[in-house]
Amino acid sequence: MKISIKLGLWFFICIFIIEASSMFFLHRNVVHSLVNEELDSLKSRGNSHSDVLDISYDELTLHHIQIMETGTDTEVVITDEVGKIMISSKPIDDVMDKILTRNSVDLDAPNEGLILQADWQNEQYISTVSSFKGPKGDIGYVYMFKSTDQIQRFISRLNEHFILASVLILFFMLITIFFLSKALTKPLLSMKEATRKISKGDFSVSLPKTTNDEIGELSTSIQKLANDLNYLKKERTGFLASISHELRTPLTYIKGYTDIARRENLSEKDRLSYLNIIYEEANHVGDLLKELFDLAKMDQNTFTISKEKVKIGSFMYSIFQKIKPAFDSKGVTLELVCKINTVVDIDPIRFEQVLLNLLDNALKYSDTHTLTTIVITNEGNLVKIFVKDQGIGIPAEDLPYIFERLYRVDKSRSRLTGGYGLGLSIVKEIVDAHGGNITVESQLNKGTCFRITLKGLYDDNSFVNRR
Repeated sequence: MKISIKLGLWFFICIFIIEASSMFFLHRNVVHSLVNEELDSLKSRGNSHSDVLDISYDELTLHHIQIMETGTDTEVVITDEVGKIMISSKPIDDVMDKILTRNSVDLDAPNEGLILQADWQNEQYISTVSSFKGPKGDIGYVYMFKSTDQIQRFISRLNEHFILASVLILFFMLITIFFLSKALTKPLLSMKEATRKISKGDFSVSLPKTTNDEIGELSTSIQKLANDLNYLKKERTGFLASISHELRTPLTYIKGYTDIARRENLSEKDRLSYLNIIYEEANHVGDLLKELFDLAKMDQNTFTISKEKVKIGSFMYSIFQKIKPAFDSKGVTLELVCKINTVVDIDPIRFEQVLLNLLDNALKYSDTHTLTTIVITNEGNLVKIFVKDQGIGIPAEDLPYIFERLYRVDKSRSRLTGGYGLGLSIVKEIVDAHGGNITVESQLNKGTCFRITLKGLYDDNSFVNRR
């Protein structure tokens, strides 16, 4: 069953129950109020006659009351205290006589009146009785009767109006539910079609946000999912193409130089030279596969971080000592500025990989007689590590993408100087795994600054230096 039909039936059932209950109670209250109004009116009329008889009780007054009721839709019967009929506005029929006989014995009717017969559905009359005092102190009774035929005819007409109103309400309710269910399900059907296309690999869907409610938010979420999947699809295609290229190039070298090295007339010196090239290219393939393996482990959440409490100053000094000879050999000055020895909770092996990667990039893209600085500061319990160089810098349009996999600022640069475009992606993954943050600022021909922010612990001389 379609969701529009389900939704329409649900609305119809709910509103029908509410409407039926409302109409039932309204009809019941209207009928009850009408009957009570008729009974009160009948009793008030009888009380009015009894008040007149209290003031002026004589034959003329009785005759006048009889004449007054003759031309109305009510009937009056006046009896004395023993039930003897003194006047009647119409001949007494069996039903009226039954009511008079039944209530003439031990009747204690107050002056303000009493309802004798209120059953308008099953009886021929509704009736009331009021008492009055004669001139000798004797008590008489004024009986009022009204035929229930008039009440039943009125209520019958009322029922017809209620039925007509119910039919009209149901009709407009069905029309409203039809258009309402269509309006509600139309975006859902669009989203269903969009998710069907997404499941088949077609991410070119367009779902405009038409409302500011939960349905609009769902539409926006599906659209964002489609855009993200489309982006990932393109990234995956580009990633596979780049990996294929990165692997094809060294493998081509290895195959080519292997064929050359196998020649029998080749000198040992040339053969050794070609074997060294093969060895270097094999190392390139090994390095690439290692980085890809690290990324795969990160994607599968199997990349483990074994944190230790490490004094950041001592840790950075050990890395500084390890990489400084490489900077000296190129003529680039490397400085370490660290006036704190705050304890941080890191994986020293993984974090050394981060810093060596950043420093290696700084060395690659810095000219001779430039300065690269490692600065360590703290703000509150945050430790900040800056790696600043005076290298060639990164164009502003490339800065948002440098942490993406296989992204290269210079698409044409050599693999010997440019790497594989995976290093900074791994750096960001490792920093994120430590709960830290890494950002970059750069200007062309002025240099680049990477900033890593970590949460520090406290200084404690009881900790043993990790390095």
